Amino acid sequence: MVSEKITSVKNEGIKDVLALRERRKRDAASLTLIDGIREFEAALEAGVAVQKVYLCPELIERKGASALEAKISKHNIQILETSKAVFERISFGDRVEGILAVIKQPRRTLQDLKLGRNPLLVIVESVEKPGNLGAVLRTCDAAGVDGLIVCDGRTDVYNPNVIRASLGAVFMVPVVAGENQQVLDFLKSRQIRVIGTFPDSKKSYLKADYSVPTAILLGSEQEGLSPFWQKNADDKVQIEMSGKVNSLNVSTTAAIIAYEAVRQRQAGLNIN
Repeated sequence: MVSEKITSVKNEGIKDVLALRERRKRDAASLTLIDGIREFEAALEAGVAVQKVYLCPELIERKGASALEAKISKHNIQILETSKAVFERISFGDRVEGILAVIKQPRRTLQDLKLGRNPLLVIVESVEKPGNLGAVLRTCDAAGVDGLIVCDGRTDVYNPNVIRASLGAVFMVPVVAGENQQVLDFLKSRQIRVIGTFPDSKKSYLKADYSVPTAILLGSEQEGLSPFWQKNADDKVQIEMSGKVNSLNVSTTAAIIAYEAVRQRQAGLNIN
């Protein structure tokens, strides 16, 4: 049920929403923004705590708006209706769908990861671009990866643009952050092998064994992996390339290796 209609960008609630575009404000409040129907529905399905929802009926097809309002009302979430001008001020990106939600940032630790007997994880280091991180999350979701571990405090997992780029996969894939040593200790305690991607490795990714508990380790195209992971990776692989650029996007690398792991596991292969 709509509790208020907002027609001015000077509304205090609108000012609060605009402030959440800054990471510092998001982190201080432990809040973030979701812009888009698909992403919002993913958050609802995942049980994310939604504080309030801003809707613009002019930007949502009328029948769709009614169905969405009914779904939101079942969760006892405050709905605030805005004019088109106000909504266009608070939305971001090219895809304006008429819904924006304020949510609590999900906070998980390594200990919150629920892992089975043979987990498959992805670790990313120094991947800051929202589009890249979002695409990695979509790959993790599609491949059935058990969790994504972020090893760089600069990475803003719940940046609204990451949520948008992931199409809501950030709520479907367990995501945790940790310091390098903390993450390594966690993996060792669970006997999870770390397979790192290194462009100078002589070993093809096809020759690695992903049939056992595995963490696929990825760095950014610009920086690669840090000396810490160069030293502590259990296996080092590369994806052979025939071109002159000799660089793959990190999300493409994640997809290639994750699906090789899935292939081996489904086929019951053991490379060794």
